[in-house]
Amino acid sequence: ISKGPGNSKSAKSTAMPPGPPVYLDLVYIPNHSNSKNVDVEFFKRVRSSYYVVSGNNSAAEEPSRAVLDSLLEGKAQWESNMQVTLIPTHDSEVMREWYQETHEKQQDLNIMVLASSSTVVMQDESFPACKIEL
Repeated sequence: ISKGPGNSKSAKSTAMPPGPPVYLDLVYIPNHSNSKNVDVEFFKRVRSSYYVVSGNNSAAEEPSRAVLDSLLEGKAQWESNMQVTLIPTHDSEVMREWYQETHEKQQDLNIMVLASSSTVVMQDESFPACKIEL
């Protein structure tokens, strides 16, 4: 589709076109979990046992509450209720609020949010970390 002056795209376009689902073990949610690139269709199609949610910038809305809600909506449309683990890379207000407000739905959908108190220290930098065994 060309985006010339005579062509306009619908205001309600999705970040990912519809298609068959893809099954993966581990997925890093793109663009620091920003809603510009990730929507319900992403989670309907990209099905994973583990999703890494990065982002620690509330001004840029990263991670986005809309992305976290899209995970719930997308996962609800899967045929199976397989276990899904969400791995946040940072402790954020958005993540904490979403976790508390949607905890019952997370349980219904077999979604677990992994909290980690582990820290990796490398040279002059330290950051939170999780160990994942697949």
